[in-house]
Amino acid sequence: MEDKLLMISERNRNEVAQLLPDEDCTNKLALYFQNFSDQTRIRILSALSIRELCVNDLSKVLGQNQTTISHQLKTLKDQGMVDCKRDGKILIYFLKSELVNDVMLYAVKAIV
Repeated sequence: MEDKLLMISERNRNEVAQLLPDEDCTNKLALYFQNFSDQTRIRILSALSIRELCVNDLSKVLGQNQTTISHQLKTLKDQGMVDCKRDGKILIYFLKSELVNDVMLYAVKAIV
């Protein structure tokens, strides 16, 4: 049996196929968006979109223990979403790109 396209032409099928992101890109996108699937990470990103904070301050603001916050910050840092700078013995965390905040703002607009 022959595979037939129902709604688009072969030319349009080829165009769509060429414009789809490759597997490496979709894997990276999936990892990126996984960061938005965890409430603690979303709250951390939200707090850091307001101001730079250390682990202790994030822990107090979010009502989570420091171990949990540190673990989630490591995940976010590994994904390139946050970075840190040293101030004496304290690490200060911040959003690596304003685009992270933009993604969250667009998502909020989509659900409201």
